[in-house]
Amino acid sequence: MGKENITSVTEIVLIGLTNHRKTQILLFVIILIIYSLTLMGNLVIISLVWTDLRLHTPMYFFLANLSCLEICHITCTLPPMLANLMTQNGTISFTCCVIQMHAIGCLGGTECILLGVMAYDRYLAISHPLLYTILMGRWRQVQLASASWAGGIIVSTTNIICGLRLPYCGPNRINHFICELPIVLKLACTDIHSTEMIVFGTSAVVILTSLAVILASYGLILFSVLKMHSTTGLHKALSTCVSHLAVVTLFYSTIIAAYVKPPSVTDPDSDKKLAVFYIVVTPLLNPIIYTLRNKDIHAAAAKVLRRRGLE
Repeated sequence: MGKENITSVTEIVLIGLTNHRKTQILLFVIILIIYSLTLMGNLVIISLVWTDLRLHTPMYFFLANLSCLEICHITCTLPPMLANLMTQNGTISFTCCVIQMHAIGCLGGTECILLGVMAYDRYLAISHPLLYTILMGRWRQVQLASASWAGGIIVSTTNIICGLRLPYCGPNRINHFICELPIVLKLACTDIHSTEMIVFGTSAVVILTSLAVILASYGLILFSVLKMHSTTGLHKALSTCVSHLAVVTLFYSTIIAAYVKPPSVTDPDSDKKLAVFYIVVTPLLNPIIYTLRNKDIHAAAAKVLRRRGLE
């Protein structure tokens, strides 16, 4: 008789970050504050882009999409993490684990593609300013944003389907605080090499393709900037790219370390350490980076505050 593809595991036990109670309480407070600040920062960006006509440009349209992604990402990961820290109960149903894996994969893949789209947008704005409004019209913005979301959903769904074809019959404990596909795959009671290679391959294609688009876009931007004779134009061109480059560096350095590595390379705690950075820290830093030196955002925020003060 051949092996039956039966999954007997109904629950997954997440070991979490630590078993030390005082450390758990401290982490709960810190992560709750980070979650609140991240949520507030991204909601502020979305509301400003929505209400201020001066921010109705392609760059801020994609930035609002990125903020929406960040809100979805932290909402599907941090609340369960906080509940685990408070209750010391890391048990999650297998179905909820699959849903979380799919959501994380969709949002991560979408963010990769969207960052590439944002770099392409900056290339058109700086290298082809006269044609920019035609090349990046409203319909094109919607198409590119929709393609980013669709790409993330397709890749994640493909990986999840491949993962669910495996039998899971125990053990059911994972050394993590969230359900991520590469970690959960290790619970399968069969050879997972081919499935790991599929996940590794699809992740590498999305990450490295979007990274190639970003590098090519900024290479062309650099070429265009070097030809500029105006110091003011040079400074303005560079200032619009610095924030995006900072976000790209933060995001891709951790994602590549976490996903684009041979499946055999493992370390019991390395996945958790990297996950803390790109799930907890990076979403907090993104709105700060984009708003810290952004005069348009500052002006829009000041306008809202003045209106509230006059009411």
